[in-house]
Amino acid sequence: MGLWLRKNLFNTWYNVILTLAGLFLSLWGGLSFLDWAITQAKWAVVTENLGLFVVGRYPEQSIWRIWLILTIIAALSLFSWQLNRGRFPDCPAFLQRWWGLLWLLTLPLIAWLLLGGLFLKAIPLDDLSGLILTLLVAIASMILSFPLGVLLALGRQSELPAIRWLSIGYIELLRGLPLLGILFMAQVMLPLILPAGTRPERVIRAIAGFTLFAAAYLAENVRGGLQAIPKGQIEAARALGLKPIFVLLLIVLPQALKAVIPAIVGQFISLFKDTSLLAIVGLVDLLGMAGSVLANPKFIGDYPEVYLFLAFIYWIFCYSMSLASRRLEQR
Repeated sequence: MGLWLRKNLFNTWYNVILTLAGLFLSLWGGLSFLDWAITQAKWAVVTENLGLFVVGRYPEQSIWRIWLILTIIAALSLFSWQLNRGRFPDCPAFLQRWWGLLWLLTLPLIAWLLLGGLFLKAIPLDDLSGLILTLLVAIASMILSFPLGVLLALGRQSELPAIRWLSIGYIELLRGLPLLGILFMAQVMLPLILPAGTRPERVIRAIAGFTLFAAAYLAENVRGGLQAIPKGQIEAARALGLKPIFVLLLIVLPQALKAVIPAIVGQFISLFKDTSLLAIVGLVDLLGMAGSVLANPKFIGDYPEVYLFLAFIYWIFCYSMSLASRRLEQR
């Protein structure tokens, strides 16, 4: 440790000065923040409104559904973590290989618990708010934009001119427009192009906007992975008699997607943070709920505490996605 410090931080006189100055500024800033957080900050604005931040105005008689959803997610997360650490060596091989599929199969169950229907009281999408709305829009947009992005990337490399130029036109057009403009267009124009009498909820229109926007960027990320595959592998697969669809599904896509995992996850992290724009189009997401809380005369002026709390929530989810992507790369 001492050798590493001398080699990297104290090897020259100016590095010594920079290191000591950095330590002083970090210590001074950290102690000042702790002093403010402990003695001056009014965290009551967070503790008293924690339920609003998490579930928004979700019906109180149905709050048990949220707790059940959190229990399911926590159980799956704990088992996944232990499975990745090799704590279940006797677990069947097929379960270890297809464990991610179980996460996808639980999504319909979670959606049913969240929105109701069948034997549960239905809750309109537009009634959701807070962190629940943020997660719903982010997860739905990620799931929908991924296959669309892959198809666009494949279309851009297609040998058919019509498909190739349509894919290029879509990608370049959507990448040249601001996300906020696309969200406003989805809110206003989507009902106009649908059949008469069809008016999707505002949340559905927001998900459509995020999906269309994210797919254009994902397409370019995937295209980079496709171009990294040596042509010799494709030619060898065809020489063995594999049909083009199996060459794509078994040879090309698995390697291409593996190569661009960091870029894809980076796009998903950006998409999650961009959900804060929902407040601008009239939906009360996590950031919009903060505005509602701060409008209460009791908590006027408590901006630092609220926004630090929101920043911590965003950081937790973004760091979790980054950590999961690194473990996926290792596997």
